Amino acid sequence: MENQHRKIEGYRELNEEEIALMNMIKSTGKAMQVIISQLQGTQDIDQRWVSIGQTELQKGLMALTRAVARPTTFQF
Repeated sequence: MENQHRKIEGYRELNEEEIALMNMIKSTGKAMQVIISQLQGTQDIDQRWVSIGQTELQKGLMALTRAVARPTTFQF
């Protein structure tokens, strides 16, 4: 369905610069997942820290996405 975001409360139209930033964040996430997958397949490293790193990177990328999108819901 085209323009689904218009039907979801709190979403707004993004301009071209914002779309480019969002795509950059998303591609960075994909690149980080490749690194994490390689680390998860490596035996002699602390997998607990790999998991922590993965979670923190996910949180960071989510925060950057939210910074660009500036949703209007759940703000304090």
